[in-house]
Amino acid sequence: PSSVSARASYPVFLSFPDTLKLQIACACRGLVDAFRWDIVIGLLTRNVRANALKSFLLNGISLLSIYIFDLLLHPLAQEQQPHKQLHRNFGWLYHVLWLLPVVGLSFYLNASWCSLIAKRTFTLRHGLSFPYVGMTSTISPNAYIAFLNSLATSAYRAVMIATSVLLSFALGYVPVVGGVTETIFFSWVNAYYCFEFIWIARGLSLSRRVRYLEERWVYYFAFGLPSAVICMWGSTLANAALFALIFPFYIIMAMHAHPAPTDPYNPSPTSRSSSVSIVHPSPYIPIRLRVFAPVIFLNDCIASVLSL
Repeated sequence: PSSVSARASYPVFLSFPDTLKLQIACACRGLVDAFRWDIVIGLLTRNVRANALKSFLLNGISLLSIYIFDLLLHPLAQEQQPHKQLHRNFGWLYHVLWLLPVVGLSFYLNASWCSLIAKRTFTLRHGLSFPYVGMTSTISPNAYIAFLNSLATSAYRAVMIATSVLLSFALGYVPVVGGVTETIFFSWVNAYYCFEFIWIARGLSLSRRVRYLEERWVYYFAFGLPSAVICMWGSTLANAALFALIFPFYIIMAMHAHPAPTDPYNPSPTSRSSSVSIVHPSPYIPIRLRVFAPVIFLNDCIASVLSL
C-alpha cells in the first residue's frame, strides 16, 4: 500500500522576504490607485459632473468660510485688545449664524450627492444598476422588518463613523507617537468610507466589509494615506470640510481600484502554477490586522446600552 508522508499535509509558507515583497507591492498598488486623477477627470461625464460640481462648490464655500475666520477674522479679534468682549461675541455669532449652518448643510447634501456619484460611477464601470433598497410604501411584514433592519444598520453605521473619528482624535493625544498613530488609523478610516459604496453594491454586510479591509490592511492603508495627510494640517472643522471636498473624487477612484492581494491566504501567484495548491504568507506578517476592533467594541457597547 502507498503511504503519504505526514509532512505533505503541513501548510506551506512563503519566506519572510517574499511575503514582505508582496506586501510592498500591495502598498504600491494602493498608492497608485489613490492617485488616479486621470480616471476622475475622464469620468466626469454630464451626470457625474453636475453632482461633483455642486459638491465641490458647496464644500468649497464652507472651507473658505472656515479659513476666512481662522486666518483673517480671528487674528484681527486678538489684536483688538480693548474690545475683547465684542470680538468674542462676533466670533461666536459667526460660528452659530453662518459657519455651522453652512458646514452642516454641506455635509448633509454631500451625503446624497456622493450616493448619486457612486451609483452613476458604478453603472458606468460595471454596466449594472446600483442595488439600493430604499423606503418602501408596502405594509407587508417582510417590508416592515427590512425597513427596521435598514434603520438599525444606518444607526449603527452613524455610530461607527462618530466612534472612528473620536478614536482617531484620541490617538492624537498619545505622547510622542500621537500624530503618527492618528494619521495611520485615519488612513484606514478614510479608505473604509471611500470603498463602502462599492462594498454595499456587492452585497457585503458590515462585518464582511470590515474583514475585507483588515485582510488587505497594507493596501487600504496606502490608499487612504494621501487623503489622511491632506486632511491633517488644519483645524478640526477645516479638516472635516477638506475631506468632504475631496471625498467624491476618492469614491470614483475606489470604484476603479484593484485591492490586492486577491486571496490574502494564498497571495503568491507562483503557487497557482506549481504542484502546491496553497502557499500561505509568512506567519511573521499578519494576514488580518484587526484595526477596527476598538471601534467595533465601542459600537457594541453603545448598542447594548441603547437596547436597554
